[in-house]
Amino acid sequence: MKVLFLLAAMTSAIPGWTVPDYSDVPPDLAKAAIAYDEAQLRGDGPELNRLLADDYRLIARGGVVLDKRRFVKASTNPNVRLMPFTIEQPIHTVWADGAVLGGKVNYRTIDHGKDSAEMLMFADVWAKRGGTWRVVYTQVSPAKK
Repeated sequence: MKVLFLLAAMTSAIPGWTVPDYSDVPPDLAKAAIAYDEAQLRGDGPELNRLLADDYRLIARGGVVLDKRRFVKASTNPNVRLMPFTIEQPIHTVWADGAVLGGKVNYRTIDHGKDSAEMLMFADVWAKRGGTWRVVYTQVSPAKK
């Protein structure tokens, strides 16, 4: 628990966002996962580029496939803002050099001034490469409410 408190204290305050509970994963993975969540909320391109593997792929709703460049471009679009979220029904599976972190989220955005929300299930696959955790793959699909 000390590690989770320390990680939460290290993050910058994002109004309306609660740091997810990653207390059941290795501390270095928890730190990377929190940084990734925050980078998405802030639209922080340099941080997303640091945390995503060069061979990253996202399989989004409707079967749309984005590579790292396209995902970062979409995530940093100044006309689209991801709103704070809570990960419900978290899924955490960790092995020596990899992990799946996911769950259910109410994915809310403001896109060109228009509010949008949908319940989604997501799974981020992480790989530890050269001693550093990176997201290598994400799968997103509609969730039952």
